[in-house]
Amino acid sequence: MTAGSRAARGIRRRLNAFCLCTASVLLAVSAGAARAQPLTVVAAENFYGDIARQIGGDNVSVTSILASPGQDPHLFELSASVARDVSRAGLVIENGLGYDAWMDRLVQAARPRPRRVIVVASLLRRRAGDNPHLWFDPAAMPALAHALCAGYSESDPAHAADYAQRLARFGAAMAPVAAKIASLRQKLQGAEVMATEPVFGYMIAALGMVSHDQRFQLAVMNETEASASDVAAFEDGLRSRRVRLLIVNRQASSAVADRMRSVALAAGVPVVSASETEPAGLSYQAWMLAELGAVEAALDLPKASRRLE
Repeated sequence: MTAGSRAARGIRRRLNAFCLCTASVLLAVSAGAARAQPLTVVAAENFYGDIARQIGGDNVSVTSILASPGQDPHLFELSASVARDVSRAGLVIENGLGYDAWMDRLVQAARPRPRRVIVVASLLRRRAGDNPHLWFDPAAMPALAHALCAGYSESDPAHAADYAQRLARFGAAMAPVAAKIASLRQKLQGAEVMATEPVFGYMIAALGMVSHDQRFQLAVMNETEASASDVAAFEDGLRSRRVRLLIVNRQASSAVADRMRSVALAAGVPVVSASETEPAGLSYQAWMLAELGAVEAALDLPKASRRLE
């Protein structure tokens, strides 16, 4: 073999080695880029989407379907874009208990199906027939936050420490909400209230208050006609000022609910509006504090904030 041949073969070996090394680097970079892509999360409601962002940070991309405070969630209609979002999701969050049954149908129809689905009702072990407005249950969001941290860490173990840190920050941010609930409970234990719908039901219970006329509330929520006796009892409770507060749904209205609001105002019973969707510009924690502050102010409790958020 001539010196020229040996030199040519050496050059080819070095070129081959360089190409193999370059290919390995490119594959590693490509794999790293793929892992760096945010996990796609679709939440049926924006308060669940908010918690998904709080725990996931920049490692997740979150889309919330029900996000407008001016929208009646009960009148929501599906669109092709929503179906596409669900089919592309790696993780889906839904409320359950029939509140967002449309999401369950989309998940079942999606191809491919999302790898992980979190149903908040299941986390809380709620059953069919229970009050579906779970986001006002003080136990709901901590349970969801822990489930998200576990799910994110399993899908993206490289950032598990980040998710754990954000979970701790979330817990710290929830502390003022828990403190406000405990403070109000001391003042409101046993207080009698009424509500046109059970939207605020879990928080009413957490505050130690007693809510009357459940059949009336269920009729309004289910858009069925309340019985004459239930309507009469509801009106009597307001006119006689047997209750200290009336709670109405800010995002849904009906003729009978609007009528009860008018009766309450005429009788001098304070009225507080609770929303079913997280208001724009507020975190879940700020929203809950605003709702609790509205109750405190309406009842003119000691040291109550006079500002209704």
